[in-house]
Amino acid sequence: MLADLTAGAVEDAVRRERERPLAVVERDALARPAAADVRAALAPADRVKIIAEVKRASPSRGRLAEIPDPAAQAALYERGGASAISVLTEERRFGGSLADLEAVTAAVSLPVLRKDFIATPYQVLEARAAGADLALLIVAGLDRRVLAELYALIRELGMTPLVETHSAEELEIAIDLGADLIGVNARDLTTLELDRDLFGRLVDRIPDSAVKIAESAVLTPDDVRHYRQAGADVVLIGEALVTGDPVATLASFLAAGEGRAHHGPSDA
Repeated sequence: MLADLTAGAVEDAVRRERERPLAVVERDALARPAAADVRAALAPADRVKIIAEVKRASPSRGRLAEIPDPAAQAALYERGGASAISVLTEERRFGGSLADLEAVTAAVSLPVLRKDFIATPYQVLEARAAGADLALLIVAGLDRRVLAELYALIRELGMTPLVETHSAEELEIAIDLGADLIGVNARDLTTLELDRDLFGRLVDRIPDSAVKIAESAVLTPDDVRHYRQAGADVVLIGEALVTGDPVATLASFLAAGEGRAHHGPSDA
């Protein structure tokens, strides 16, 4: 599944590059104002922080919400207390687009993540040209050389990489990169199976220097509390926010994540 999603995203990027050459996208990326200070926005605090996602669909759940106005959705997230916004730009299975990303970055003052299956420099430059402050890199979908090159390019453009992992081996790769933001995705993108306890099993391997982000398997306040008690600094949430009242849902999730995160032996 992950290989197919990545291949499709790259094919779509190649098509866009024919319409908008690399040199044009690079010019637009470099003309953007400086990216937001993501580390400050997501730094560990006395309660959990939330990255709220603009997400229309997913391969595991199908269609979730129409979201005719992504900017309005993101503005509700900002009003509800989110610390950052994630925008799914993958077209084929998630129903997103770069236009969604551009609309959101123009509408909010929070840091914005381009969430996609990024595997080429062109996609990174597109993210910055559209105003993204963060870009997602999925360790399982990239070989080590490409991962390192894309990580360096994201940094060079002033953005922050969110390095997503799903195993102890992938965590080591993220740590070797020096990642400031490390995500643990409860969903195995090769099988789409969920393991809500994966974050808790891996979190002690993440160094204190990195922001610890739990991804997927969040539908209720109890899920947020579960991740916070396991040691999450940040939780990334999509489905629960697009299928209900985002402001009220955020309030309940933030309340569930109050208090310091538990930290294990690695934090001693």
